[in-house]
Amino acid sequence: MGKLKTAFVLLTIFSHQVNADCGCNKLDRDASVAERVDELPAQQVCQQQARNKNKHYRDYYPEETEEEIEGMSLIPGGSQYIGTDEPHFIADHESPERLVKFNDFYLDKYEVSNANFAKFVEATNYTTEAERFGDSFIFKTLLKPEQQEELKDYRVANAVWWYKVSGVSWRRPNGIDSNLEGLEHHPVVHVSWRDAVAYCEWAGKRLPSEAEWEVACRGGKQRKLFPWGNKLMPKDKHWLNIWQGDFPDGNTEEDGYPFTCPVDQFRQNNYDLYNIVGNVWEWTADLWQAGDTSPSPNRVKKGGSYLCHKSYCYRYRCAARSQNTEDSSAGSLGFRCAKSV
Repeated sequence: MGKLKTAFVLLTIFSHQVNADCGCNKLDRDASVAERVDELPAQQVCQQQARNKNKHYRDYYPEETEEEIEGMSLIPGGSQYIGTDEPHFIADHESPERLVKFNDFYLDKYEVSNANFAKFVEATNYTTEAERFGDSFIFKTLLKPEQQEELKDYRVANAVWWYKVSGVSWRRPNGIDSNLEGLEHHPVVHVSWRDAVAYCEWAGKRLPSEAEWEVACRGGKQRKLFPWGNKLMPKDKHWLNIWQGDFPDGNTEEDGYPFTCPVDQFRQNNYDLYNIVGNVWEWTADLWQAGDTSPSPNRVKKGGSYLCHKSYCYRYRCAARSQNTEDSSAGSLGFRCAKSV
């Protein structure tokens, strides 16, 4: 990536909670970057809490027998409410609540891991968009102080804790000096929507629609905030991987994970789904704006990530949603696959 030159002046960072987030929706490929440190406004944002192994709920399967697919859960068709009439982020179009009808479908129990994505790449010789562009976005605490200073001109203008870094990709998820050792079972990140579609097609699957994703997230429960219910920490246990402490500098890591966790770490509902909220954002098939025919339209992503907390980025609710352009990639963005019955 050549030296970026930007004519953009920093926009005012939104401080009102209705519009606030951790900047994940600003990580589009053409995101403006900050050029002068003295223009960067002070900002305080996220916080949170996270997770642990949880297996309190029994597995749920419909009485009708369907073919079992390894690593996938059968989500029984029917009617279910999605969205909410009590939106937390008006601008995200979380409302209104609406009833959707859907057929049986399968959904991966786990987010696609680095190990599985590596099999795809080896079989197809696929090159991700981050690798072709030569850069991707990583969170500030993955960089040493001297690296943060060196790359200060490459921060996202409205989310200065995100850096666009040359050489970062799914192979080097935590910086140019990183690798996948010890991260084989963590979710693959730095994958664009198009990368996710390519993987799903290779696997004989597809991305879930937003409605399918949300139906699966709710685990057969109606009008609940989270896959398991309304309480964030039932039995005082962590049920998901989100930020703990003061964002963006004070992650207390109470769960033992400063960033992503293994894809099989948190079982979250009766459909035997893991990390469907928290850990990493997940791409869905849907356009953010219906009928968008631009070269790289925004696509809906769901689930929040390890950078979320109720005090700022309360997007690990089933009804929450956000977006990025199809060619965007970042260290908090992954996916899981669906399959029609």
